Amino acid sequence: MKATRFSGYTLFVLAFNLGVIVWGAYVRSSGSGAGCGGHWPSCNGQIIPISPQWQTVVEFAHRVSSGVSIVLVAGLLAWAWRVHSASHPVRLGAILSVVFIITEAIVGAGLVLFQLVAGNDSAARAMSVALHLANTLMLLAALTATAWWGSGGAPIRLRGQGAALWLVVIGSIGLIILSATGAVAALGDTLFPASSLAAGVLQDVSPTAHFLLRLRVIHPFLAIAVGSFILVVASKVRARLVARDLSRLAGGLQALVGIQFLAGAANVVLLAPVGLQLAHLLVSDLVWIAWVVVSLGALAETPPGGAIEEAPTGAIAQAVR
Repeated sequence: MKATRFSGYTLFVLAFNLGVIVWGAYVRSSGSGAGCGGHWPSCNGQIIPISPQWQTVVEFAHRVSSGVSIVLVAGLLAWAWRVHSASHPVRLGAILSVVFIITEAIVGAGLVLFQLVAGNDSAARAMSVALHLANTLMLLAALTATAWWGSGGAPIRLRGQGAALWLVVIGSIGLIILSATGAVAALGDTLFPASSLAAGVLQDVSPTAHFLLRLRVIHPFLAIAVGSFILVVASKVRARLVARDLSRLAGGLQALVGIQFLAGAANVVLLAPVGLQLAHLLVSDLVWIAWVVVSLGALAETPPGGAIEEAPTGAIAQAVR
């Protein structure tokens, strides 16, 4: 892979969006979602809030950073259009990045305008939070693909991939569903904090508990299943892969999944403190980014990096034979 000014800018935009995402999680966990009232795009009816409370500062800062993110992604599209041909996949990645940053803003605005923030514990909020997280992952995937292709990554080839394509699809869908359930679980932790681990378990299994608490128990089991699937695929890829660069990336993906397992367990035992929730979300996003990169490289027309041995293209397909 090669570094260019364009790929460096794309990585900066990706990192900036990670920061915006983590700050958005702090908005939720700190109960600051209603910091600007029911107003959007203004904040409590003002362009710039005067003498704001802390919750207003938190929410307004998130809105400003989200606005900056839109400008950065728009700049990414303009730059991609200027330096790459119409047939280059970078243009597709940049277009999708713009699409998903716009839908991200629309979903975020909807949360405020429909008052699905602060202490709202409705099913509508749970569904909107899950949708918001799924859209966030699609945005990260588009930015990651743009950075990958902008660094010299080959376009993907879907035909003839066989099991490889199915493994990528299953893993991607599994990670999206896992992240959505994690968002719902985090909402339950915020709205219904437990006083102890034992009390939290009783909350989860009580037939009279709020639906957010009953749903919370699904996430850890799903995390084990999906995480194990990702680890198995990554291990097979590393064992029989033909490209050094992608093999290292698969190893990094395994390490991130291991860290995520530890962070998830710590979240449960320590009753999900805010700082650990944010770290858990960040590692989750990094797992997703690593999976996207490994998938793009594995489905590429030509393998990235130096070849370890002669083999046909389609890294995961080669790995599972």
